[in-house]
Amino acid sequence: MKYRTIGTDPATRREVSVLALGAMLFGSVTDEKTSFAVLDHFVEAGGTFIDTSDNYAYWVGGDLGGQSERLLGKWRRSRGVGDEIVIATKLGAAPLAPGTGFLDNPEGLSAKAVREAAERSRERLGVERLDLLYAHIEDRTVPLRETVEAFGELTAEGTVGLLGASNHAVWRVERARSLAATAGLPGYEVLQYQHSHLRPRYDVPSPLFEDGSLGHAGPELLSYLRAEPALTLVAYSPLLAGAYTRPDKPVPQDYDHPGTPARLAVLREVAAETGADLNQVVLAWQIGNRLPIVPLAGASSVAQLKKNLAAVDLELTEDQRTRLDAAH
Repeated sequence: MKYRTIGTDPATRREVSVLALGAMLFGSVTDEKTSFAVLDHFVEAGGTFIDTSDNYAYWVGGDLGGQSERLLGKWRRSRGVGDEIVIATKLGAAPLAPGTGFLDNPEGLSAKAVREAAERSRERLGVERLDLLYAHIEDRTVPLRETVEAFGELTAEGTVGLLGASNHAVWRVERARSLAATAGLPGYEVLQYQHSHLRPRYDVPSPLFEDGSLGHAGPELLSYLRAEPALTLVAYSPLLAGAYTRPDKPVPQDYDHPGTPARLAVLREVAAETGADLNQVVLAWQIGNRLPIVPLAGASSVAQLKKNLAAVDLELTEDQRTRLDAAH
């Protein structure tokens, strides 16, 4: 395994594995036995970075979420896991009532919601401090200063370490970080966005993003990372839910545009040259990127996890990287 540091403050920064394990469906779609086996193998391979959320997976079983955090808490206790494993979680997008969701009835990012959701996550995970806590989605009904101060209070109390944001407009991230800096509070240092080798259309509106996607790592976010070396991008859905390697998983509709065939062609060329599969090339391309990127990939079996882990040791040449970057 290889490692990188996230965060800058010596009191909260952490060394994490360059590949993060997504636990979204653990304890729901992926049963406990399989989830434990995947987690055990990840740790045995040197993995130290696990990702979850307080709303995972509310859409399975019709409850409010929390299955993933509860399973991770049970796994931690059964294995005696301590501070050597970094578990990141998120808040703000859990539904407030069964049958609702993050679009129509989210918990939000008020000071009250942040404090209560963080406490519930600590209880489910069985930890005294959340290693990394993200604001999962925006809440524009609450003043940004209130959210910044709420996160700052938790870090001051020692119940939260690093802070992050996911699926936010870049200008909102920068404004929040500026408010935090002015107030002498810690700001967001880890940004979690959807990012893969294929590039989506960013102009397609959705129920969550009426002006086009704010949840993908587009040119503005990547430029922001280049200008702010203290930030780290955690790239979720890097493998597009299997679309690179599984015939039964078509490329998502927002990737259906003239630039996709050219990037797929180069990806296939590099895979043939290295003897790796397309997923492994995508993960290796992110892990060794000039920008600080940690791919976040889920796994529903140990076999699938082993394939993903093989990407850590896949070294791409400068020529291969240049071709992968430039394809359009």
